[in-house]
Amino acid sequence: MKQAFPNNSRLGFNQSQAFLFFAGLMVGIITLLMPVYGNAQITKIIGQVIDTQTKEPVPFANIIVLSTLQGTLTDFQGKYAIELKGTGSDSLRASLLGYRQTTKQIAIGQFQIINFELTRQDQNLPEVIITYKGNPADALMDSIIKYKKRNTFQSFQTYQYNSYTKIQLDANNVTERIINRKILEPFKFVLDYVDTSTISGKSYLPVMITETNSVIYERKFPKAKKEIITASKISGIDDANITQYLGKLTQHIDIYRNYTDLFEKNFVSPIADFGHDFYKYYLIDSAFIKEKWCYHIMFKPKRKQELTYTGGLWVNDTSFAVVSIQMRIAEDANINLVNYLGVEQQFSKIDGNLWMKTKDKLYADFNPMEHAKKVIGVYGQKTNIYSNFKFDSLENSQVFKLPVDITILDDANQIEDSYWDTIRPESLSETEQGIYEMIDSIKNVPVFKKYRDISYGLASGYFPWGKFEIGSYFKLFSYNTLEGARFRIGGRTSTKFSKKLKLEAYIAYGIKDQRFKYGGKLLYLYNKNPRRSLFVSYKYDMEQIGLSSTARATDNIFSSFFSRGPIDKLTMVREYIIAYEYEWFNGLINTAEVNRRELFPLGDTKFIIYPDSRNDTVYASSITTTEIGLDTRISFKETYINGKFNRLTIKSEYPIISIRYRYGIPLTHNYDYTYHKLNIGIEQWFGLGTIGWSRFKIDVGKIWGTLPYPLLKIHVGNETWLYDKNSSNMMNYYEFVSDQYINLFYTHHFDGFFFNKIPGFRKLKWREVVYFRGLYGTLSEKNLSFSQFPGNLRPLGKEPYLETGAGIENIFQVLRVFAIWRLTHLNDYGNESATKFGIFASVYFSF
Repeated sequence: MKQAFPNNSRLGFNQSQAFLFFAGLMVGIITLLMPVYGNAQITKIIGQVIDTQTKEPVPFANIIVLSTLQGTLTDFQGKYAIELKGTGSDSLRASLLGYRQTTKQIAIGQFQIINFELTRQDQNLPEVIITYKGNPADALMDSIIKYKKRNTFQSFQTYQYNSYTKIQLDANNVTERIINRKILEPFKFVLDYVDTSTISGKSYLPVMITETNSVIYERKFPKAKKEIITASKISGIDDANITQYLGKLTQHIDIYRNYTDLFEKNFVSPIADFGHDFYKYYLIDSAFIKEKWCYHIMFKPKRKQELTYTGGLWVNDTSFAVVSIQMRIAEDANINLVNYLGVEQQFSKIDGNLWMKTKDKLYADFNPMEHAKKVIGVYGQKTNIYSNFKFDSLENSQVFKLPVDITILDDANQIEDSYWDTIRPESLSETEQGIYEMIDSIKNVPVFKKYRDISYGLASGYFPWGKFEIGSYFKLFSYNTLEGARFRIGGRTSTKFSKKLKLEAYIAYGIKDQRFKYGGKLLYLYNKNPRRSLFVSYKYDMEQIGLSSTARATDNIFSSFFSRGPIDKLTMVREYIIAYEYEWFNGLINTAEVNRRELFPLGDTKFIIYPDSRNDTVYASSITTTEIGLDTRISFKETYINGKFNRLTIKSEYPIISIRYRYGIPLTHNYDYTYHKLNIGIEQWFGLGTIGWSRFKIDVGKIWGTLPYPLLKIHVGNETWLYDKNSSNMMNYYEFVSDQYINLFYTHHFDGFFFNKIPGFRKLKWREVVYFRGLYGTLSEKNLSFSQFPGNLRPLGKEPYLETGAGIENIFQVLRVFAIWRLTHLNDYGNESATKFGIFASVYFSF
């Protein structure tokens, strides 16, 4: 059994975002070919019903296909959609009490738009006496909420079930002017696969489909969930991790929870405990469903631009369990890229008394332009079907001892097509059946390969060249005071070279200092899940000490252009690292490291050290340390996606704890130092319902030993106008130093909670964010007097460093601007001109 696909750590830009960029461009290229053809096997109809006199939408109108049992209701906007298989009828009727019914012809086997205008009619109805006061839909919703725990609480300790998942990505939005472009001639064969969506009315072409069959095991206490993937099939992109990637991007929605988490936003469930505060409910109909009498309730938001849904549900009249639900996010919800997102869920009674979700569908229309009809976009749909439930009787009782949450069997990707036909709970359509062959043909077209390489290069910064990748182009040129103009060229191996070994190297040259700098890395990943890897690196280059891990390096072209002052605090470093990463199980990773590091003063200067007293001065040409370390990362229930070599952390609802320990080994008598360093960090993301979400991080650290200033804790500053979440943005580099410290960061994202209520701002979809950072540290007298500090480097003293800010996110969907105030250390001796206020910007995208 081969283990793969877990839930915990990090992936760089070149893997995850490159995939999304490539998938989007892939969709775009193929979409250029798409004329508007219909699927000859299915009749698809969309339309709207309006009042003849007022021209207002008519909600809850009945749309019936004559001579069949098929039909639907219009929504609150009077819109409907319906699909017909076969040729059972050629007529469609719209009707509603108080209106004259209207019938129109259907064109069989085509996509069409059929709108109705209904004329009011006067009817003499018998007198009806209503004694119930209030809205009967509200009374039903109260019962659903009252019995939620009974319908969701499971009395069993463990259970298992089969899960079939199908994910499909399509290209949508067609413009006639690009259909017959000569450059697209090699792709004309895909035209047979074009279809039209009844959700958006857009023509689309399937460009990727994945299927997964698995067995899922769940335990109530201690809470655990394990998945064994027994069969997996993918087209479109040759990467076995994409199935897992897409699965994580489309999370399961639990309507019984007060909030449903979509794209890291808290949408209020229509059956939330406080649902009456956010929704209006309407009792529409009642009928037998699976021999159970049920009521049909429609719901819509009370207010505009809140994170809510619109749709309808069927509820059982005795258990008050939801039998089925169809809903979509509110059209004006403050969310980016998503033009439409719909959810369909079905529940069935298992073992006579347990209501379990047996089918789950999610539809999403992604486009950078809201309601765009000419801009290329992506249409995605995911279907989950659950079956074969077994309670307190597991087939594999040892499954919870597996170190990873998701395991894929060795032969899961080699399942024969004939076997897939036997395990699918629902058969593929003719279009879906042809996607696998179509995509394989597209990938073999030479012009497509060129576009794929270009898209990957633009997203990752590296351009493919055989088994190698050249880059990063962000670092080809930069400028700083010490090197002047700096030029750098580098590259790395691709997965064509090896899927386990990645080599990376670069060389740089500064015009002013006329010195070459260089470095190299080796990563050997011999197991992805649980993760086991070996990392080796060497570097001889300039480094900015006190730079955060998320800040852009000083040799990045953006750092050069957006610097707040001269880049003149760099240090020459020679460094050797060897590290071994070992993941014990999902949520616990250890990394052991050996580091040899030599720091050089620039120019003709020396490090001035006072080993015993100010009268005993040592002028050191370098400072050398050798240290061993152990990092521990505890991240319970963290969600992540495996890349080819790295990981992308999505999020965790629980605190993430990191423990970092370093021990300095004195290998030489003169200039090696003995010390201990310990850092403990805690960070957490958490939602606050309708008022947005927050993130906090606390770092506590201490250094034992007497050390020169470069080996102490030089606090992280920022001398650019680019906002960095892990830096004190109004603090300069080399400003404060400590040997014990505590650092607190907190930010809250309101997600438009206030702006959405202001008519002028509502259309902009701007979002509010506030920020606070506090730092306090001390420096022992021994470390303060052991070496001569450069420039304005100093301890914090008795006053903590504080800064706060407020900002606007989602400007043009990708820009964030912060106004930040420095609150303390405004008039320190030698730093009376400290900048007290600044405007910072960054590229920041959030759904």
